[in-house]
Amino acid sequence: MKIVKHSGDIVDFDVNKLHRSLLKSGTDETTAQDVIEQIKSQLYEGISTKKIYKLAFELLKKDSKPYAARYNLRASLEMLGPAGFYFEKYVSMLFRKLGYQTRINLELQGRCVTHEVDVALQKDNQITMVECKFHSNRESVSDVKVPMYILSRFNDLRSQPHVLFEEKDFINKCLIVTNNRFTEDAAKFAVCSGLELLSWDLPKGNNLRNLIDTMQLYPITCLTTLSVGEKEQLLMQQVILVNQLRESADSLEFIGLSPVRIKNILKEVKALCN
Repeated sequence: MKIVKHSGDIVDFDVNKLHRSLLKSGTDETTAQDVIEQIKSQLYEGISTKKIYKLAFELLKKDSKPYAARYNLRASLEMLGPAGFYFEKYVSMLFRKLGYQTRINLELQGRCVTHEVDVALQKDNQITMVECKFHSNRESVSDVKVPMYILSRFNDLRSQPHVLFEEKDFINKCLIVTNNRFTEDAAKFAVCSGLELLSWDLPKGNNLRNLIDTMQLYPITCLTTLSVGEKEQLLMQQVILVNQLRESADSLEFIGLSPVRIKNILKEVKALCN
């Protein structure tokens, strides 16, 4: 059976890949096999991976909303747009959870020119500038031109002191974060140049997906009990993490949701964060 990937490439349907993605969402083996059998019965020649994903998501949502929310994680990061402003805030929150002090949306003077810096981090006397490369669609990747360009900005900024967390801080590290992937050449160039990368699949074992699951830093955009419009309203209120709803449901009342809706949403929040 041939299927069409997001990129347009035509490949063989790989049931093992679907199985792995279901298990990564926390789905138990019985549920995963049931979903796979139902999807196999609906496959046809030339079906898109997007359609297969949608089928799996809808089947999981019927069985367990937390499984569906985790399965929807990568797509939910793509909703932190349109320009990535909320993704930058999300990255800042992630590093705060890891014990860093953070600042966002900075304008810093380098030796040659002024630069906009998405996020600055401080921990253990180390100052890191973070460049966030947000992509709203699955096909987009960060190629080698990205670390090349950011390296030149890093070199211009690290030669000068900056008022960040103290009066005179020197930037000594640089991290590039993307919600998608880096090309192989981009990863090679970054490693060779001393730049750090964080993406959906890098570094191995400590990538963005693993960090989100480990720390339960799920974006509100992954919740299945909220509409797209409701998610956008919450983001505008700076409610970016599911855990923020767990701590206070006032924002749900503020956007006009009924007590019954709020109860169902908080039920999903509790199940997802437990």
